[in-house]
Amino acid sequence: MNSEANTDENALKPFTTTQLLNFCLGFFGLQFAWQMRIILSGPVTEGLGASPFIYGLIWLAGPFTGMVVQPIIGILSDKTKSVFGRRRPYLLGGAIIASVALWLFPNSGNISGIISNFAGVNLPVWSGLFIAAIMIWIIDACINIAQGPYRALIPDVVPQEQHSLANSYISLSIGLGSVVAAGVAPFLKYVCKYDMPVVWQFVMAALTFTLAMLWTCITIKEKSTVNIENTEEREANGENFLQSLKNFFSNSPEIPKICLLQFFTWIGMMCLLIYFTNFAIHTVYGVPDLSQADEETKALFSKLSTKATYYSQICFAIFNLICFLIAIPIGKIAEKTGNKRVHIVCLLSMAVAYLGMGLLKTSPLAVGIFMALSGIGWASVCALPFAMLSKFIKKGTEGSVMGIFNIFIAGPQVFVCTLVAWIINKFAFTSDTGINHHWEYSFFIGAVMLIIAALITKTINENNN
Repeated sequence: MNSEANTDENALKPFTTTQLLNFCLGFFGLQFAWQMRIILSGPVTEGLGASPFIYGLIWLAGPFTGMVVQPIIGILSDKTKSVFGRRRPYLLGGAIIASVALWLFPNSGNISGIISNFAGVNLPVWSGLFIAAIMIWIIDACINIAQGPYRALIPDVVPQEQHSLANSYISLSIGLGSVVAAGVAPFLKYVCKYDMPVVWQFVMAALTFTLAMLWTCITIKEKSTVNIENTEEREANGENFLQSLKNFFSNSPEIPKICLLQFFTWIGMMCLLIYFTNFAIHTVYGVPDLSQADEETKALFSKLSTKATYYSQICFAIFNLICFLIAIPIGKIAEKTGNKRVHIVCLLSMAVAYLGMGLLKTSPLAVGIFMALSGIGWASVCALPFAMLSKFIKKGTEGSVMGIFNIFIAGPQVFVCTLVAWIINKFAFTSDTGINHHWEYSFFIGAVMLIIAALITKTINENNN
């Protein structure tokens, strides 16, 4: 059996550029959907009555589902045996369920009204927000169901010498998917003079996610003889999650450092991803907090809020365009000079960008420029930590390793969704237009976290196998 396994491993042929582009198409759809959820969940939930702190609590969906769902799904995908393969059932199943929730989310207020009319009772005013929160939890859970097994496909089907490059192509797809998701509505507005309703933006995300993931499931053939054999061996030994966790950390002394690097990195990353749209609306454009405002006040600031939302989408498009443009060059440079050197430079550039946005908070041009600079760090974050980790993954544990690794991506987000949200909510102030909050505080906190992550990266020995 071992000789057959080795034959299978040796059979992994280098991917061509066309094959790598095809491989990452499904992740394009995944990121398209997640980007839409990132950009527009703030305006949707604020319109349903969410304060900054409540908005942060709703965002807990991401870290909790990431910490619970990805490790479980990772282990299950390692053990799954079906005519559809090991990873593909999770890729397509997660995409389909998430797509239904993406369609329902912006209709949460209407769904609450329909339920109220059907049941003949008056539901509380927060019922629409409650339904929206449920939809966000479903979206995030299903994205995690698809994401972990997708990452595990890289060591499944791509030769080890191309892991950094393959992860860079994933980074490229993340950048491109986000650019398109963020850029469609502003393009239609300013070029075609058409205001695309939020509902239709989510429908577009749902269709893209499902169709792109379906394409990946059809065109990518899993080669998993080695992994299935090792999976059977682990099942015979009764391996469970705690054993997987122990084995994960025992693979190399460098793994805890990479996990710690991810922990601080993702505190910094989520300070931008969660709060930038609200920062753009309320700080850059000065729209007051509308979560408890009456309908007259909401109507008064409706056009300015929409303009600020388009601005946020343009900034995210620029941010991800930079990620898209430099993803492959970063991978190639990292192959020659080492992952950690490149990653340190990228993290520090993002920290500088955060400080710039926080200090020049009322200048749309300056914020846009610094958002572009942040894209350099984002390209590296999406690829190089995974490339560093892949050197220490044992055959047959790819899914469980990616699931456990995601704990150190999802876990720190709890800090951002609670403490950072509380800080923003706590330090309210009165402006000329009404009550507002210091959304820029998230960038100062994020900059510190990214600098700590860069210092940790410096201690990693990539050659310690």
